[in-house]
Amino acid sequence: MYWLNYLDRNAIALARLNDLEEDLNLTSTQYQTCVSILFVGYILGQVPSNMLLTRVKPSYYMSGCMALWAVVSTLTAISKNFTGLLLTRFFLGITEAPYYPGALFLLSCFYTRKEIATRISVLYTGNILATAFAGLIALGIFEMDGFAGLAGWRWLFIIQGIATFIVALGAAFTLPDHPLQTRWLSEEERRLAHARIEKDTVGNKAATSTVQGLLEAAKDPKLWLFAFMQHMHLAANGFKNFFPTAVQSLGFNRTITLVLTCPPYLIAGFISVYWSYSSGRFNERTWHITTAKAVACLGFVVGCATLNTGARYFAMIVFSIGTYAVNSIILGWVGATCGQTKEKKASSLAIVNTIACVSFIWTPYLWPKTDAPRYTIAMSSSAAFSVATAAGAWVMKMWLIRTNKKIRQSSDETTLFYAY
Repeated sequence: MYWLNYLDRNAIALARLNDLEEDLNLTSTQYQTCVSILFVGYILGQVPSNMLLTRVKPSYYMSGCMALWAVVSTLTAISKNFTGLLLTRFFLGITEAPYYPGALFLLSCFYTRKEIATRISVLYTGNILATAFAGLIALGIFEMDGFAGLAGWRWLFIIQGIATFIVALGAAFTLPDHPLQTRWLSEEERRLAHARIEKDTVGNKAATSTVQGLLEAAKDPKLWLFAFMQHMHLAANGFKNFFPTAVQSLGFNRTITLVLTCPPYLIAGFISVYWSYSSGRFNERTWHITTAKAVACLGFVVGCATLNTGARYFAMIVFSIGTYAVNSIILGWVGATCGQTKEKKASSLAIVNTIACVSFIWTPYLWPKTDAPRYTIAMSSSAAFSVATAAGAWVMKMWLIRTNKKIRQSSDETTLFYAY
């Protein structure tokens, strides 16, 4: 589901290589606005959706939202101008908004602090693999250019939208609900799943109202530091909406460009799962984030420092690895630290992801065509954002060390502390 979520969302980047701008008479700024507007809708929908998710059956709710975004994505194919594309992108953002924060919340309801980062990383491979294979999928679909009088980029939205709708129908029967309500678990398995998380939560509290959970999340100052970290992280990850364009600047034709978009993401996907597993195994976050961001910085610096084709492509692989290795660790850290109730956990994950996604509204403007092929503005900014993410992790570590000391002083019986 997440693979299709990102495939549909990022189809616009590949459609650009098939004359989307020319067919709709878009300027470069209008295209960037269409990329950005999706995240306005995406941001508006996340927090209310996750609040609602604690009160409804996730299997039906999330699959229903998936069916809606499939319809909207398909309708992108009938866009005739800037206004039409802008509207479909906005509503695609609203209908896609419930899935990712909802999936994070569901995973955090079933997996412990040591397990969650790896599971989020596996989920996140849907994002990475969508970006990896999107170019190859588009390459085949673009061969339909002119079929039934439609441009290849229009067929891209139609075919991917139909595939998404079919998967949504099956998801209604296969997605889990809350641990005590999942219909395909036995009664013993339900109780075990619920008890595992109860025992693994620092400061665990009884269930509360959705509004109270939102207020508790908003009043937790640690949440806002996590939000800053994730915002900086996704700002550094802004290259994903322009990756095909960046690869195209290497000077190859469209076919080779689309093929070359695949390897960096495949490599990054495998390494991100391993890195998240390592973080969980050693119950450590800060050094894992710092090391990955150092690798990302190296890639960004090399990417804008040279025009050598091989070196620049290598840099793209390096900064993809360093950037994608961090995402699951941060989000797992949020759920483990700000999850005293399921309502607070749901709101915390949604708030952090919402604030993080604000970066996708403004980062497209760091990638003007006039800055090609080095994209110095974007690369140098991404390096700075990576440093800021690592710095935030160290501040959080110091904060949690002090918090753990206070917990030890207040109760001799407490054996569960915050991890960092």
